[in-house]
Amino acid sequence: MSADTIARTAFKQGTKPLYDYDKHWASCYEPAPYLPMSRKEMDELGWDACDVIIISGDAYVDHPSFGMAIIGRLLEAQGFRVGIIAQPDWKSKDAFMELGKPVYAYGVTAGNMDSMINRYTADRKIRSDDAYSPGNVADKRPDRAAIVYSQRCREAYPDVPII
Repeated sequence: MSADTIARTAFKQGTKPLYDYDKHWASCYEPAPYLPMSRKEMDELGWDACDVIIISGDAYVDHPSFGMAIIGRLLEAQGFRVGIIAQPDWKSKDAFMELGKPVYAYGVTAGNMDSMINRYTADRKIRSDDAYSPGNVADKRPDRAAIVYSQRCREAYPDVPII
């Protein structure tokens, strides 16, 4: 079955296209010029909390080549308040509590590239640089970053879902 046939079948069964859903209540806010990365930036936008906080192993760049920027802006277009925590200190839960408790969920990603590939060469030696970190500085993310970040999110707020 082709992808086009599957898509047509899904719509025939009553699945609505993404933008046909009602927007979330926070759509009364204007789109943010940037997705906040600190409590101060949230205060400047007039937000008391983020609906979704995206945790990423990459530096935050608001550009379509970065998945977290696309997901963040897509959620924002649907009216959700989205915050970003980029390359957090994975050794403690404090960095994961910086924006406060998310209303709905944490979104966790290792980044554009798998953390193990990003950290090690084919010879299993640690890389000396990281193209997705400011200044190409290496060692800004742990091995198996998505797992480690999820564990720290769970430590910070055990009752918040992780996506």
